[in-house]
Amino acid sequence: MDNTRSTPSRFATGRSRDIVCLGRLGVDLYAQQVGARLEDVSTFAKYLGGSSANIAFGCARLGLKSAMLTRVGDDHMGRFLVETLAKEGCDTSHVRVDHERFTALVLLGLKDRDTFPLIFYRENCADMAVDEQDFDEAFIASSKALLITGTHFSTGQVNRTSLATLGYARRNDVRTVLDIDYRPVLWCLTGKADGETRFVA
Repeated sequence: MDNTRSTPSRFATGRSRDIVCLGRLGVDLYAQQVGARLEDVSTFAKYLGGSSANIAFGCARLGLKSAMLTRVGDDHMGRFLVETLAKEGCDTSHVRVDHERFTALVLLGLKDRDTFPLIFYRENCADMAVDEQDFDEAFIASSKALLITGTHFSTGQVNRTSLATLGYARRNDVRTVLDIDYRPVLWCLTGKADGETRFVA
C-alpha cells in the first residue's frame, strides 16, 4: 500500500493571505468588579472585540496570514482596535475609517456563573457601514478563505456587502466560512438592553 501520496488541499494554493474576516470589530469594555451588577460597576478594562475580529486576531497569533475587512470610526477606540490587530500581525489595509460613525462598543459584566450582563452600543456604528467600495475582487481572491459573521446579513447594507464578497469568493475558488454569531438583539428581535440573550423562541 502506497502511503506516500499527500492528501489534496481543500484550499487554493498560491494565495498571499490565509483568511479574510468580514464583520464585527468593536471595543469590549469588561467590568472589573466580578459578581457586581453593571449598575454597581465602577471600572472597566478595554479589549478588542467582535467575533470576526477575534478570529482574525487569533489566526494571526497562530501564524496565519489574516486580514480584516470592516470599518471603524475616526475616534480613539477605532485607532486602538486597528493598532491592536496590526501589532498581532493582522493585515488592516482594508479596515476603513468611517468619518460619520462611531466605533462600536460593548459593556460586559460577570455577575455570577450563569449571568453575564451584556449591552451593545452599535446603533449606526462604523462596522455596519462596510461597503462594496471598501474592497475589490482582487482582495478577496488573494485569500484561501473568507469568513463572514452572521450579523453582517442582518441589514440591507451589510447583506449586500456580504453577498458581494461571497460572489467574488466563489468566482475565485476561495473557501467560505459562516461564523453564526447569532445575537437576537442585533437583529432587533429583543429589547436593546437585552444583549445577553442568545436565542428567541
